Amino acid sequence: MTLPDCRQILNIDDQEYSVYNIAALTDTQGEKVSRLPFSIRILLENLLRHMDGKTVLEQDVIHVLEWGKKDVKTPVMIPYHPSRVLMQDFTGVPAVVDLAAMRDAVLDHGGNPEKINPLVPVDLVVDHSVQVDFYGQTDAAARNMEKEYQRNHERYTLLKWAQKSFKNFRVVPPGSGICHQVNLEYLADVITREESGNTCLAYPDTLVGTDSHTTMINGLGVLGWGVGGIEAEAVMLGQPYFMNLPEVVGVSLTGKPASGVTATDIVLFITQVLREHNVVEKFVEFTGPGMKKLSLTDRATIANMAPEYGSTIGFFPIDKNTLDYLKLTAREKTAAIVEGYCRACALFYDNSDDIAFSTRITIDLSEIKPCIAGPARPQDRMELPRVKQVFQNEFAPETGRKKEELGTGSIVIASVTSCTNTSNPFVMTGAGLVAKKAVEKGLKVPWFVKTSLAPGSRVVGDYLEAAGLMPFLEQLGFHIDGFGCMSCIGNSGPLDPEIEKRIKDNDLKVAAVLSGNRNFEARVHQSVKANYLMSPLLVIVYALAGRMDIDLDTEPLGCDDQNNPVFMKDIWPDDREIEVLMQSHVKSVFFKNQYASIFQGDRFWQKLEVEESKTFVWDKDSQYIRKPPFFEDFSLEASDPLNLKSARALLFLGDSVTTDHISPAGAIPADYPAGKYLADHGVSEENFNSYGSRRGNHEVMMRGTFGNIRIKNFLVPDPGSFTLKFSENRKDSVYQAAMDYKREKVPLVVLGGKEYGTGSSRDWAAKGTALLGVRAVMAQSFERIHRSNLLGMGVLPLVLTEKTWEQLGITGTEIFDIQGLDQVQPSAELTVKALKENGETLVFKVTARLDSDVELAYYRSGGILKYVLAKILQN
Repeated sequence: MTLPDCRQILNIDDQEYSVYNIAALTDTQGEKVSRLPFSIRILLENLLRHMDGKTVLEQDVIHVLEWGKKDVKTPVMIPYHPSRVLMQDFTGVPAVVDLAAMRDAVLDHGGNPEKINPLVPVDLVVDHSVQVDFYGQTDAAARNMEKEYQRNHERYTLLKWAQKSFKNFRVVPPGSGICHQVNLEYLADVITREESGNTCLAYPDTLVGTDSHTTMINGLGVLGWGVGGIEAEAVMLGQPYFMNLPEVVGVSLTGKPASGVTATDIVLFITQVLREHNVVEKFVEFTGPGMKKLSLTDRATIANMAPEYGSTIGFFPIDKNTLDYLKLTAREKTAAIVEGYCRACALFYDNSDDIAFSTRITIDLSEIKPCIAGPARPQDRMELPRVKQVFQNEFAPETGRKKEELGTGSIVIASVTSCTNTSNPFVMTGAGLVAKKAVEKGLKVPWFVKTSLAPGSRVVGDYLEAAGLMPFLEQLGFHIDGFGCMSCIGNSGPLDPEIEKRIKDNDLKVAAVLSGNRNFEARVHQSVKANYLMSPLLVIVYALAGRMDIDLDTEPLGCDDQNNPVFMKDIWPDDREIEVLMQSHVKSVFFKNQYASIFQGDRFWQKLEVEESKTFVWDKDSQYIRKPPFFEDFSLEASDPLNLKSARALLFLGDSVTTDHISPAGAIPADYPAGKYLADHGVSEENFNSYGSRRGNHEVMMRGTFGNIRIKNFLVPDPGSFTLKFSENRKDSVYQAAMDYKREKVPLVVLGGKEYGTGSSRDWAAKGTALLGVRAVMAQSFERIHRSNLLGMGVLPLVLTEKTWEQLGITGTEIFDIQGLDQVQPSAELTVKALKENGETLVFKVTARLDSDVELAYYRSGGILKYVLAKILQN
């Protein structure tokens, strides 16, 4: 078929816009695009607009137009061009370090270093570094900010250098908010306008982000998802994002949420349901009459947790709620353009339900009840009446202690945190009302609960103050202690030393409650073994209770001034009560004022002195920013990988190993290799900071790889960052064993189970793996982003074809040969021979998760960055 010319001129509010109107297209069977999922329509427009006969062919556009009519067993790859990149600082710093190192490499090869420059707009929001050192006091936020700059001066100097030295690179300085909330409230255009010659080109806003929760923007009808930092760098440098056309699971929402049910309850329910349906590497798109019952920020909460339910995106198409939110957030002109464009170009959702999804799931919102998830996975959902018994079954029988006593079951961290929920005025206003009613009843938070309130934007503080709710939150200890990810990313800060001592001395199983999106082991705090996700309202309630082993329906939270018991129902606000306060106090002017100077930064940022330069001046003594070794063996010519012979397993891991296990972001233990390295270089333990803050130093990060204190390696009996060094039959740190193997020129593999690499999109989980000398990871299945990151670093992801490790009889002590790597092709089946200690040889098959010729080219080049660097130098 031949595609018609779809270029048109739209007139919106007396302004002419040039558009590529997909509504003019029909497929070979005469069907219009109205049968396509909205997320696929956006991909269709993207390819149509970029069709140049070279990178994007007419056949690529036709493939998308014919979506759903192809055999899903035959993947169709397309070259997708996101219009921008979103970064946070934990992943942004190493990306900037990589780009700076690439500039050096170009200069070393006689090229112009300024060729290494973002070709698409990049926004980096500094949100992951602030920690809860100070809390429960009026000046907590200011003191945490001051300490943040003291700890991260070198990192922030690098980012300000990037802001000055790279084009198309903006930095939102510390203290402004969380990247996804700032993206939702300000950065996203929904429909992008770009001057092109004498006309203004309009097209759907699209992005990739270096954080898995980039999907939050799907709630606004913007197509975006998290990718590895390595992939994001390639997109920045003008490379298309090569992807398989996905299946799209339609989630039809029906019914209306019951009173008292929040967006948090809904997303935890959806997470559990979709995990069971296995939506990994698929698009999820929401539809149905129940959508009208969800506010835009409810949708953003649900979209945010797409990584938790496993899909690439959790997409809500554009409708009236989208327009209303744009107006609320001071984007009135944008709202008019979005409505005009989307109605004309088949991208406005009008409640019709004639879309041909790959599969369809129905969720009745009226069936959802208040719930929490934990103690270690977002999908482990419990309705409130079950919590007490489940906790006791998991950790300890009933203790019978008093509320004021610290013991097993006590809550030591209670944090209203995370863009997932703080972007939602309903749940934040509701939390403030819970605090107000609790204070009026005379309730207090027990002494051992570390309380924190960390909104994702400064607007939250404005409307909570305007509604008169902040004084009540503060009386319970929930002072604003910063505007960033904080406890959600693991920056909970230290517990009181006396509390730490009691936990350790008595082996207490204590808990954290937070309104975040992840609760993996040792993520929130290394001394806390049970972590629970819940709405901000329930965070306040559980903080008042001070313990997890409580039935909130039947047991009181405490007593009032007359010694009468006070129950959760006594302080829980009515939905209408919350709505009235929201309508009165969540104002457009707050968004307008807070975002008017978002890029200027505070006095600390403005005082950072940085000179603009083509290449970065590395400080050889820095323990934060060091030139990485990724390009030391760089060659312009790609070569066939060598077969693996006599490889050893560095680790043998089980199911659901997360990137938190592989690349921790929390505290650096003094007795682990990274801590010892810092101590050897004159850094005191109190200044270790966190793994996340030192991502610009490969020496720290490679020592921290597989450095979670609770990672379970089957090669050794105890949890932690240890393994078995086979030739000497000794237990050693993972890092030291890897370095010994490297000196002995022994190649390494890692063995894993199901869902290997789930969780955050941490590029260092792959970079560290590569620097330790690991050539391949063999697992039963991979999480999407981590598989791409491994490939991006030249580490081959291999999937067991049929049996489990146990069924194969593999123990991890074998010597492995992997044959066929020198001639590997996409999705090739390879043979692995495993020589056991008794001389027996086991033979089994694995599939190379190289999903396309492009990924094969990346692998042959030693990773995506080397591939891109070679292309730049050859042009």
